[in-house]
Amino acid sequence: MFYLSRYQVIVALLFVMSFGLNAQRGNTNYMDFKAKPYFFGITLGFNSSDYKVFRSKTFITNDTIRVIEPKRGPGFNLGIITNLKLGEYFDIRFLPTLSFAERNLNYFSSTGSFNERKVESVFVDMPFHVRYKSAPFNDMRVFVIGGIKYSFDVASDSRTKQAKDLVKISPSDFSYEYGFGMQFYFPYFIFSPEFKVSQGINNILIYDKRIDQSNVIEKVMSRIFTISLNFEG
Repeated sequence: MFYLSRYQVIVALLFVMSFGLNAQRGNTNYMDFKAKPYFFGITLGFNSSDYKVFRSKTFITNDTIRVIEPKRGPGFNLGIITNLKLGEYFDIRFLPTLSFAERNLNYFSSTGSFNERKVESVFVDMPFHVRYKSAPFNDMRVFVIGGIKYSFDVASDSRTKQAKDLVKISPSDFSYEYGFGMQFYFPYFIFSPEFKVSQGINNILIYDKRIDQSNVIEKVMSRIFTISLNFEG
């Protein structure tokens, strides 16, 4: 699991605690939603993403590039929630989402020069999740999620003529996802802050032997941390 900044963790904990203190006593609101077999809603999120880079065997013998460093970038998500209940504690969820992300690969040469490959992406995400929820208490529940996601970058520049001298990143990606969150039942909707990690499972590097920056890399995998605010009803 990749590094999460101290600031992100503190903000997330304070956010959850502030809503937890405002949760109503008893399960009055929960009972109004209990009989519904499915829910719809929207999700708004903020993400922080980067790459996990695996260096090739030729990296050690390369005389030009000495350091390859992935750099994290910010982004945000907007999506639709479809939630189907499977009994009292399990849900199946489909959340088609439009995600904006920025990730960089920084190269440092033996002469001290610096080269940056900036990848600005607009993803169409198709995640499928299974969610397990605790028993309700004071109109509140905690949950964990797990699932898979397919992503396609509609803004990818890997196939353009301008990218002939750039490290190419595939527009298609598959990831597994896991996370946790809390549900707060209000009279007209369910509010759920959620914290999620996405880890790519396939190599998204498009190898090009003509490019030095590509020769020193064996594979590249995506990594994303997301804080989401879900509203369902």
